[in-house]
Order: sequence, then C-alpha cells, then structure tokens
Amino acid sequence: MAQEEIIFPNNIRNIRLANGMKMTELARRAGLSLSAVSKIEKGVRRLNQKQLLNICNILGCKLSDIFIKESDDVADQWQSEIKRRMSDNENSGLKVFGSGLRKIRQQTGKTIAQAAKDAGMTLSVYHKIEVGQREIYQNEIEPLAKSFALGAEELFDKIANLYKSGALNKQISKVKERVKSVLVPGNPVSGMDMHGGLYGAKLYDSARKKLVPVFGTPAGKAIAFKKSDKTMIVAPMTLEGRAEIYAVIPNPKRLGGFVPEKSYVFADASIPAKPGDLAVAIDADFNSLDDDTTINAYIVSVRQDSKGKVYGQMSSPDEKITPQTMHKVVMIVME
Repeated sequence: MAQEEIIFPNNIRNIRLANGMKMTELARRAGLSLSAVSKIEKGVRRLNQKQLLNICNILGCKLSDIFIKESDDVADQWQSEIKRRMSDNENSGLKVFGSGLRKIRQQTGKTIAQAAKDAGMTLSVYHKIEVGQREIYQNEIEPLAKSFALGAEELFDKIANLYKSGALNKQISKVKERVKSVLVPGNPVSGMDMHGGLYGAKLYDSARKKLVPVFGTPAGKAIAFKKSDKTMIVAPMTLEGRAEIYAVIPNPKRLGGFVPEKSYVFADASIPAKPGDLAVAIDADFNSLDDDTTINAYIVSVRQDSKGKVYGQMSSPDEKITPQTMHKVVMIVME
C-alpha cells in the first residue's frame, strides 16, 4: 500500500516537546483526536486556519515558528523522504500515470475538484494520484476513465501515447520540483501551485492576512509597547490584509471615558495622526524600534495649540504629552 504523502512539514512536535507538553495534552486542548495530532505533527494531515491558529495559541508560539526553514532538520528529513518516494513511484509507473491523468484533465478544462467529484473520489485522494503519491486500485480505474468519457483501455492508451510523445516530460519535472520547496513564507523557490507542494505556505499567507499583532499591553500608567508578532489576534474583517495595522490593549487607568475597558485599539502605522484624531502615541521613533525594545505608549486625543504645535492629550488625570510618534486609531473593538 502507498505511504501517506507528507503535505505539511512543520515544527509543531519540536515546539511541543520544548514546552514539555505531551501529545495527549495538545490533542485535548486543541479538541482533536490523538491520531489527528500525530498525523499533523508528521505532516501527513492538513490543517485549516482555525486549527493552525489554535495550536499556535496553545503552544505559545508565533505563526511563523510553525513553518520549517531550510536550516531545520525537519526540512532535510522531508526532502529525503519525498525524494525516496518519488524514486519508488517512478519505478512503479505511478508518476507517469499521474502526470498523464493531469494532462488529460487539463486538456478537458476540468479543475482538480471537478475531476475528483466526477471520479467519485475525495480531492485529497485524487490529488495524490495525479502527483504519483498513491497506488491505483482496480475498482478505481473505470470511474477515473469514465470521468473523462473514456473506457479503461482508452485511458491507458492515451496516457501511453502522451508519454511516448514526450508531452509528459514537463509535468513530470514539475512533480520533481516539489522537493525544492521548503514551506517557509517568502521562500524564493516557492513558486509552484497549491497542489505542487505549497499547501503550508498558502495556509500561512491566508492565516497571516487575518491576524494583527498586539504591540501593547497595560503597564503601570502607560502601555508597554514592543514590536513583536508573538501575540496576535484575529483582525476585524475590514482590516484584514492591511500590513501596517497593529493593536494595543488600552490601560484602564488612563481611558478617560473615550475608550471602553476590555477592548482592543487598532492603529495604522502608515497614517500619522492629525488634530481631532484618536491616536496611539509612542515615546520613540516607530520605524527605528527593534523587536527587543520595549517603550511606553499611550492612547491620546490629538490636539493643536495656538501656535500650531500638535500634541497628545491624556486623561485621568489630564496630561499633555509630545510623543515622537502618533498613529491614527482606525477601530476600537470590545473583547
């Protein structure tokens, strides 16, 4: 029987062990079966956005920590395993059959989802067949052929003729390219489609667009501000995908009635605050801050004095401040 395809190599197991957490605990807290968590850690089960974010929250890690880098041991193990499987499948003819099936599907204009449905298969199973990662059983040949209006022998003949003509060479080489893809966001070699090995990278991109980093939390009479994406929350729908958005948790001691308690204040780092705006005021140049520096920040009402100088007005008690940076508050959301 064919082995399961590694579709999402990740660091989840390493992070869990570093936290001293047992797999049973992760499974319980994530609301998943022990078998599901085991498969997720091995990279043979897909995750959806919600599950990925939940696991990050449970493990207390950043989203980017989950994804492997070329320097990680997991990357070498994954690449070696994929190479071995591809070699085995090439010798057994599965890769040729799968590439031929993909070529026929493309010629008929069907999507992979349509082809899977017409053949009575799940998308995952059909995809594995196309990339040569799964054996074909006798009772599956007829439905596959019928989905393209062919008989079983016609399907085999058509694939054989495509192979002899050299029409499958490009597709077979594309399958080989999957080995080069280490699923790291922004990796320059990550150029293939979703069914060519970029499931993890696309999952990261999709999840990351829905998240906003929390840069500030209450500390004394101010807000402790640090540019780090270790703590993230789901962005309001209207703010999704806006890279310059961040959130702070306001200090209940200095709200002054204009910001509700137990809320998140969202600011846009690309929009300097103007008189009349509500703003996140920072005691430093925002662009020069690094991830290791913590400075004070405040929620202020932006005002202008008689000489035209802009300043921030604090409340409870009233206090006039002149911070180096003030970003416009674009939304306040109750927890």
